[in-house]
Amino acid sequence: MRVFPYLIFFAFLCLSISAQETGRLRGIVSDSNSGEFLPYANVYIDELQTGASTDERGLYLINRIPANKEYLLQVSFVGYQTKYVKVFIAPNKLTQLDITLSPEGVELGSIEKIGERIIQKNQTDIGLERISVKTLQALPKGVETDVLRSLQYVSGVRTTGDVSAKYYVRGGTSDQNLVKLNGITIYNPFHALGLFSVIDPEMINSVEFYKGGFTSEHGSRLSSVLSIISKDGNRNQFSASASASFLTNKLLVEGPIPNGSFILTGRKSFSNDILKKFLNEQSVPIDFYDASFKLNYSDDNIIKNGRFYIFGFLSGDNLEDDDPLSEDYKWSNNLIGFEWIQIYDMPLFSRFGVSLSKFEGKVIPNESEFKPRTNTVEDMNLSFDLNYVWPSKDELGLGLEIKLLNTKLVQSNSQGAVSDIEEFSGNFSLYLKYKFLRFEDFGVDIGTRFNLAGLTEGGGLYPEPRISMTYRLFPFLTLKGAAGLYQQEVATISDENEVISLFEPWTILPDYLKPSRALHLTFGTDWFLAENFLFKYEAYYKKIENLAAINEKKVFDSDPDLVNGNGEAYGSEFIINYSYNRFKINTSYSLSWAYKEVEGWLFYPKFDSRHSFNFGIEYNIGAGWSANAIWSYSSGLPFTPMIGFYDKYQTGNFFDVNPGNYIFNPYTILGDKNIERLPVYHRLDFTLSKKFDFTFIKMELDLSLINVYDRENIFYFKRDTGERVNMLPFLPTATLKVSI
Repeated sequence: MRVFPYLIFFAFLCLSISAQETGRLRGIVSDSNSGEFLPYANVYIDELQTGASTDERGLYLINRIPANKEYLLQVSFVGYQTKYVKVFIAPNKLTQLDITLSPEGVELGSIEKIGERIIQKNQTDIGLERISVKTLQALPKGVETDVLRSLQYVSGVRTTGDVSAKYYVRGGTSDQNLVKLNGITIYNPFHALGLFSVIDPEMINSVEFYKGGFTSEHGSRLSSVLSIISKDGNRNQFSASASASFLTNKLLVEGPIPNGSFILTGRKSFSNDILKKFLNEQSVPIDFYDASFKLNYSDDNIIKNGRFYIFGFLSGDNLEDDDPLSEDYKWSNNLIGFEWIQIYDMPLFSRFGVSLSKFEGKVIPNESEFKPRTNTVEDMNLSFDLNYVWPSKDELGLGLEIKLLNTKLVQSNSQGAVSDIEEFSGNFSLYLKYKFLRFEDFGVDIGTRFNLAGLTEGGGLYPEPRISMTYRLFPFLTLKGAAGLYQQEVATISDENEVISLFEPWTILPDYLKPSRALHLTFGTDWFLAENFLFKYEAYYKKIENLAAINEKKVFDSDPDLVNGNGEAYGSEFIINYSYNRFKINTSYSLSWAYKEVEGWLFYPKFDSRHSFNFGIEYNIGAGWSANAIWSYSSGLPFTPMIGFYDKYQTGNFFDVNPGNYIFNPYTILGDKNIERLPVYHRLDFTLSKKFDFTFIKMELDLSLINVYDRENIFYFKRDTGERVNMLPFLPTATLKVSI
């Protein structure tokens, strides 16, 4: 017994010595020319076979480094020259080392991913896709680079045609996808009747896309999260760029301000001729714009290691047809937000944000047969996040979110029943998570999101537990899995019978409906067949309860507008990434099933496709030239067939029985919902790019060929005539960007 106190003393002494013999390294990786943060760059210590990747704001942290020694860091990022930096690690201290990387010239060589296998070996990132700006720029362009259209090349993502940028993730509806710009929700992220994204890619710095199993810091949607962080602006010098495509003109201005920087972007449509290719050679008077600004400020004399951001975004669409028999469309998105990012002397990170997001949209029928529709969404949000990293590499994350939401919807259905829905409510939610990362080959992210007060009566006091795990079984093989519960209390009112849904208004779910909830189960593997050859497999299962659906039996104004349904989806995804010297190959195949059940009727949703395959190859030719080709294939989408017509007669005056006044209108008789399948879809796209680097000016020229072999992919059959309408034919496009 007398030995016991000595054992305790010896244990504490060993722990103290151990703590003193290690240190930590933290810093920011940025562009040497602009000062822009570089997300997902690699910082690697070859001697220790360890390192870290920067987060979406360029911050990295390496824990438990043996102290009292100098190390050589390798810092790399695609498109930048690899840099080697020496750093001395002091015992029991946090060493700050900020690093700048120089962009490669036009003679860009092979792609470097130094230390990627080591850095990512215990990261709980199943279902997460990080999309770089360079990847976006390399993809073939329908008209110009578009972040939402690029998602169609991600496994597990479906679209219903070339005409729309709307996307559906692993069997979920389009309104189950959360789109956030600098942490602010965008409710209608589409221009031109859904053809393109409202987010100009020139403003993007990083993109994270969670296609399932996302962890507890993300809430309010059932299927996916698209998180976009915009650029901060050039901290070193004033610069500007202008670009033009067949559709829009764009301008970007950026530069330094005292203790910070700014960036301004603007985009405006100027011609609709190219859109005829998307709209079956019809001329539609589409007119749209978007603009953004961002200011960032930091001054250690005021708050050390604190950064402040003010961000604003405006977009608008106006479709006014000269034909009085055609309807008009108008909608707009307006965002404003403030963000405070604080990095402390200890490995502690906090974020405070407050924002306002407003969407307004309307359909003006004029003298057409369309019904009027107006929709307004006002979202005020306050959030706080805190993240702490222990010396063991474990992380603690917690946060709260307060949301005030007001939605108003006025519309009528085909039977004349009017819906006038206005809802105002608030949501108060908390999340808590713990990332267990102390072992090199094993990682767990476990936490829960808890709704203390919901937007609906049934939405409060609901926990959303989630877990994501990674285990490296062998140096070349990693097993991953995730499970979680999710809740959503807002939805769009979309009709499954509409062939083309141009306008989908938002509303808080009425109290007579239960909130929509989903269960995610995901399993996957990462298998490095060679250093530059990665095979990935993911299998998923998603069960959705209380899915909001339109009440197709509504006749009177007092009838409910929505009813509850259910959904189910499952499938497998296979991905191969291979790079060698100047070549890079990305291939994916998905096998999936999706179902909906509404009022006892089981059917396939309009985005269900059994097979999907993408094969992409990128080649860096050199001297500023690069080429990219993608071949896409998917099995046919479901549709509701027409089985006949009948003449439905109407009279202008009920008491007028003169047979000569009868008006007969053809009325379509539909078969079982989505019981038939369209033919298979496939097309080949090609892009050739050239960069010119002159003394005072830089130029980029992109030439794209869409649907190279002019495949006639069917879009839909017109229900009044049965005429076949095809998707995009062969389409050559070009964009030119000039920077000074």
